[in-house]
Amino acid sequence: MAYPIQDFLPSRRAVVMGGAATLISAAAARAEISSSLIKGAMKRFKLTRPPKPVPDLEFLDVNDQPVRLSELNGQARLINLWATWCAPCVKEMPSLDRLQAEMPRDRFLVIPISLDGPSKPKVAPFYKEQNLISLRIFYDKGRKAMSTLGVTLLPTSILVDPEGRELGRLEGDADWDTPEGLALMRAAMS
Repeated sequence: MAYPIQDFLPSRRAVVMGGAATLISAAAARAEISSSLIKGAMKRFKLTRPPKPVPDLEFLDVNDQPVRLSELNGQARLINLWATWCAPCVKEMPSLDRLQAEMPRDRFLVIPISLDGPSKPKVAPFYKEQNLISLRIFYDKGRKAMSTLGVTLLPTSILVDPEGRELGRLEGDADWDTPEGLALMRAAMS
């Protein structure tokens, strides 16, 4: 039986569009973190529903070279805003260092952005004193990170998926290298 072209195309479009919608919703579901992972050391982690794009923040590396968050798309990231004068920040830095040591750097990166201003004179000696060997040094020379990312408390850590979307955040210090923390970070990579 022959079908007129005008009746066939709308049906075909509906099938194709329905399939595309299914793929898009499956991708969105993968990007979200299960609330069952929010427990133990991560119980204060606040999920972002739905995941939202993270602004393309620019900050500096240890060599004063600019780095943009968008340059790191393809990797899950834990952005941590901190300062050497912030006691809870200092307390959690060894945990973040151990977290980075446990995770594959090609798929996951802890980004500790110091708000100490030009941080080499303050942060590099701090890293050495604390024996932080797995974390890289980044800083926010212009002090724009807090307002750009909507942060009001230090430390704040923001979990970002490989596509550059915020999955959630935790205000205050945390034990990131616990089984709960590792499970949360691994979920962000998938």
